[in-house]
Amino acid sequence: MFYPSSVRIVEVGPRDGLQNESHSVTTAQKINFIQNLALAGLKNIEAGSFVSPRAVPSMADSSDVFRNLRRRPGVTYSALVPNLQGLEAALSANLKEVAVFASASEPFSQRNIKCSIAESLARYREVCRVALQNSLRVRGYVSCVAGCPFEGPVLPESVHSVAAELLEMGCHEISLGDTIGTGTPTGIERLLRTLLASFPASKFAVHFHDTWGLALANILVALQMGISVIDSSAAGLGGCPYAPGATGNVATEDVLHMLHGMGIETGVDMKQVAAAGREICAILKRAPSSKASRR
Repeated sequence: MFYPSSVRIVEVGPRDGLQNESHSVTTAQKINFIQNLALAGLKNIEAGSFVSPRAVPSMADSSDVFRNLRRRPGVTYSALVPNLQGLEAALSANLKEVAVFASASEPFSQRNIKCSIAESLARYREVCRVALQNSLRVRGYVSCVAGCPFEGPVLPESVHSVAAELLEMGCHEISLGDTIGTGTPTGIERLLRTLLASFPASKFAVHFHDTWGLALANILVALQMGISVIDSSAAGLGGCPYAPGATGNVATEDVLHMLHGMGIETGVDMKQVAAAGREICAILKRAPSSKASRR
């Protein structure tokens, strides 16, 4: 069986992880969390989100986070942007990469960002145009790639359609998000076969939530099919405020344990990530969800 010799981890804990937590985290605590993750060797950290503070109050201080963050050389710090206003904030924060997010499910798009899939893609086309003009890289997220809380299973062809448009408008990479964690290994294989028939594996990352405990199994399938970029969240933090039933992301520590045990290089220290996860969880007054942190 073929596996990649190395994998790039995209750490989403400071954004996707913290956005759904009910306990408040100060700006200084967020910055410390991000810096601890960078010290652990993570080279891609999604550190904030320039969305409406009314929609996601926990991300309201993203500008302050980026302004006060001591950026480590060689680390890419990115933020989610929903529109041109968010992109302007990212440019002011001197970011080198931003992310846009679209859904493969029409009902989820309407509930999450209050517009149709087509309307969201039209908006992101302009965001990508301006970002690329300003030498920013743009990452695309496709949510609900396996299932939607409002319509059930999502067809691979629906994911393909959205991913194709995001790639065409200039996104360098598409992260495939199993938002409610209902994906299974066979379903993920079908999805990836559909996508890889048109695009190279290097264009995709996987972003699995661990609702039913299948995230690592789904990642294994993705690795077997040539995917070498994995989104994960320290301590398994996360969830989506607009997706009923969505639980945390797959834990970075657990992903690292599996990859390192398979002889796959990541350049990341699992013990340091676990320590960062335990520290932020103490602030959140909750236990880490990762298995590795309990060892």
